[in-house]
Parts: sequence; structure tokens; C-alpha cells
Amino acid sequence: MKKTYFTGLLAMVLIVLGCSTIDCPLNNRVYAKYKLAGEVKTLNKTLTIAADLGDGNDSVIINKAEKTDSFELPMSYRRPIDTFYIEIKSGSQVSKDTLKVSKTNEPHFESVDCNPVFFHRITDVNCTRHAIDSVIINHPNVTNNVTKSTFLIYFKNTGN
Repeated sequence: MKKTYFTGLLAMVLIVLGCSTIDCPLNNRVYAKYKLAGEVKTLNKTLTIAADLGDGNDSVIINKAEKTDSFELPMSYRRPIDTFYIEIKSGSQVSKDTLKVSKTNEPHFESVDCNPVFFHRITDVNCTRHAIDSVIINHPNVTNNVTKSTFLIYFKNTGN
């Protein structure tokens, strides 16, 4: 009788523990995906991208990437505009552009046990036009799923 009672109690404890798993996503970072489009589908120059941290400092996110056909950039949690500095270098020739992404910040709740996450809706994008020809919003909703390209970025064809 004691063995049956103990086995039943153990089974109930295991069921309760099994039902209380935390389903936090493994990827809780939110990135916007940029896909090269137009004539230049692969950038055969060196690509460096820094983000303006909003406190007077910059942080290099991509450093001297080569043969780039797409890239992902993180989105800030609270700022309404994210600013990125893009440098394209080929030998001694350097082109620099500034990219500004306007967005809304929407808190996304998974569980009280999970880290806070903000999803975003892109409202506008502006850039200087030294190496970049244009940037198009392809998919305005930015989540922790980066399978869809948020932006299509068109670089000028300067001998790539």
C-alpha cells in the first residue's frame, strides 16, 4: 500500500513538473534582415557597419565582411529611430552612408520567466546615397524570426 501511494505521489509530482516547462524562445534577439537586390546581388567589397548607440558612442556590428549578399542588424528596444553607419571599401576607395530606420517598439510577452522582448514595425527608412542607391521596406514587421527579409537594399553598381 505504501509503495502504491508513493508511486502515485511521485507520478503526480512529475506530471506537474512536466507541465510547467518554460517555453522561452532560444532566439530572443530581434534583428532586421537586409537582402541585396537589383544589379548588385553580392557586394564584392569590404562592408563595415556600426550602430549609433545614442550616447555619443558607436558600436561596430559587422567588421570587414566580404562577398556579402545579406546581413542582419539588431533593433534597439526603446529608440524610435535606429541609425547605422555603413562603410564600403574597395582598395583605397571608401564610400560611407548613413541609414536611419524609423520604427515603433511593441513589447512582446512570452512568459514572466522569459527576458523582455520588443518587436517592431518599420514606419520609414532613409539613407544617404553615396554607395547605396535605395532601401525598400519589404516586410515591415520585425520579430525574432529572421527568415523574411525586412529590407531590400540596392547598392550602386560602380564596378562592384
